Amino acid sequence: MPKRLARIMSPKVSERSQADEVARRLGAMPIRHLDWTLLSLVFFLAAFGMLMQYSATRSDIPGNPAYYVIRQGFAFFLGLAFMVLFMALDYRRLKVATSFIYGFFLFFLLVVFFTEATMGSQRWVQLGPFNFQPSEFCKLVLIMALASYLSESKGDPHSLRWFIVPVLWSLPYMFLVFLQPDLGTTLVMAAILLGMLFLAGCRMIHWWSLLAAGSLAFFMGFAFKLFKPYQIERFTAFLRQDVGVQEAGYQLMQSKIAIGSGQLVGKGLFRGTQTHLDFIPAHHTDFIFAVIGEELGLVGALLLIGAFSLLIWRFLRIANHARDLYGAMLVLGITTMFAFQMIVNIGMTIGLLPITGIPLPFISYGGSSLMVNLAAVGLVQSVNMRRFSQI
Repeated sequence: MPKRLARIMSPKVSERSQADEVARRLGAMPIRHLDWTLLSLVFFLAAFGMLMQYSATRSDIPGNPAYYVIRQGFAFFLGLAFMVLFMALDYRRLKVATSFIYGFFLFFLLVVFFTEATMGSQRWVQLGPFNFQPSEFCKLVLIMALASYLSESKGDPHSLRWFIVPVLWSLPYMFLVFLQPDLGTTLVMAAILLGMLFLAGCRMIHWWSLLAAGSLAFFMGFAFKLFKPYQIERFTAFLRQDVGVQEAGYQLMQSKIAIGSGQLVGKGLFRGTQTHLDFIPAHHTDFIFAVIGEELGLVGALLLIGAFSLLIWRFLRIANHARDLYGAMLVLGITTMFAFQMIVNIGMTIGLLPITGIPLPFISYGGSSLMVNLAAVGLVQSVNMRRFSQI
């Protein structure tokens, strides 16, 4: 086992209890090993997110103040079904289906290019009254594919071939998502790849070379105008926050004004002036943290950050007690995904990072994102609930 991962995973594996053996024979979930703290955190974050979405959007649709919350609630119950399904499924069974699942969502990434563009992007597939965003699900599928390879590969982690294969698994997803265009999700996938390679024990010269190549490609994209004008404007607004007041610069300026005006305890729930006077664009999606900062102040923001920190800690604890390398890699990949999205989203709303369009997990409006987050938690619970299983 790689030394980096050995520091996280417990070297000791407990024996399966008699109750677990009975549950296995009956085909039931080992429910007593469910992480109730993690489950409580997820329900709290989802409920908190819908509350803030209602506060941000209750005047957006005249005569229907709960429009966005109702849609998000429907996605929550669908996501809950995904979570229960993954909890009931032994995560080790996913290995045999990983290639099929990978190909299935690769097909959907191609399908989106034949759909009608929405707000200048082709990211959604229409399913009845709802939009399905394949790129959100691809983040979790990529974690499954990388975890399967990194846990089963018999090669030397320091060899170039061992390093190249996970990169080749990741590139088709990242390239197609970038073309939609969706720079935010592309960056999340890059973070997942880098995080899992690092934890799996790849040679650091390879890791740093990949990071350097990615950074070079990013800046070459600006030089050769491969990015959309609004993406370039977002990066420019981050570099010149003191002068730009149009589009992305205006968005960032209003976000910082809203958060700063909240001060210690905020203006009060439903009382955010920057929010309800529509000074903050995307106030229920990418910039929902600005709404929290304005209405609940520093106290509310720290409460949310504390909840996320506890969520990440529970993930790391479960990875520490996973019974096998595959389970540990699954949980650590999911941890990387959540931590990166949380840090980048909060960082961009306060001007510490460029605007990338990455949602805040469980809090930002978005049905596909919420369903993927809940499915990911179900997968983590599956690893935790079967940590004593020996088969």
